[in-house]
Amino acid sequence: MALPPTDDKDNPVEILARLTGSDWKYLRTAREYTPRRRKELQDTVAGVEPTDTSIVVFGSLARDEATSSSDADWTLVVDGIAVPEHLDAALEIQRRFAKVVKGPGVEGTFGDLVFSHQILHWIGGEDDSNANTTRRMLLLLESKPLGNPDAWNRVIKNVLSRYVKEDRGLWDKERSRAVPLFLLNDISRYWRTVVVDVAYKQRTRANKGYALRSIKLGLSRKLTYVAGLLACYSCRLDIPATEWQEMSAGRNQQSLIEHLRANLSRTPLEALANRLAHYEKMLPTSKRLFDSYDKFVGLMADEQLGKSGLTPREHLDTLAVEKLETDEVFQYARQLRRDFGNALRELFLEPNTELHALTMEFGVF
Repeated sequence: MALPPTDDKDNPVEILARLTGSDWKYLRTAREYTPRRRKELQDTVAGVEPTDTSIVVFGSLARDEATSSSDADWTLVVDGIAVPEHLDAALEIQRRFAKVVKGPGVEGTFGDLVFSHQILHWIGGEDDSNANTTRRMLLLLESKPLGNPDAWNRVIKNVLSRYVKEDRGLWDKERSRAVPLFLLNDISRYWRTVVVDVAYKQRTRANKGYALRSIKLGLSRKLTYVAGLLACYSCRLDIPATEWQEMSAGRNQQSLIEHLRANLSRTPLEALANRLAHYEKMLPTSKRLFDSYDKFVGLMADEQLGKSGLTPREHLDTLAVEKLETDEVFQYARQLRRDFGNALRELFLEPNTELHALTMEFGVF
């Protein structure tokens, strides 16, 4: 079950903003705009989904970072018996969305129907394609349903059940590591797949869109990966040792699944802010991290036309690679990417912190 909505002043990002003396106005604007945009899209496809399905969106629409120019990565998740009406519904959703929002990329990962069987049963092995891995990971890390959430909820809980129940070392009394490595390793595998995929797209698309993809890779894509790591770390950080011992002794897997589900119900920014708010000595670094991300969201939302006659987002999406080193917009965006990455390295890789210890023990080797 998703976490209940809260007043914005109780949002983890706003709490961290107060602790750091910051005003992340672009993040706040996007957080206010995105639910309204999801509701508009939900109304657009109202009544289309068949029984045992959920229409699910990903990307900025799920992270509460959407702008008026954001596209819609969506899929029709089917968790039931296959019937011909499923394809009819997917085509109708595609037709209706095409009238009001830019659609997904050309790879076909989104913008179609997907069955829970592949997502749930093809974890690892040769059948677990890049597309299947991406759908499964983003379903866990950054997804929101439009309309009926039942199928979406069931698939997520069943996938988490596999990661938890089949992680033998997680329940080994001798080790009692309290970190779900099966899940963590799949999250890390997904991140590496995304990084390699950028190089693949650079070649197959003849560098088209490279500037925007590379900036997103180091900011929004990396943010989602970090949120996944934090969800796994939270099992060690947030579950008291005595409670974990009882949970482990009784192999109470359902409690752990519910804990992970609650953590993953937060947006990636909320998950990161919620964790960093615990570390007073890290607040200056946390401020730099969120400052850079706030400016990135502002850049993506900027509708003013620049020297090229395009918005910054359009400019980056069409910028030729031979102009990267001299282009002002790209240089500004790249600096934001560097600032974000440097702050993350300080938070996760500087010695003598909880996040460093967990990253060294579980996130590297």
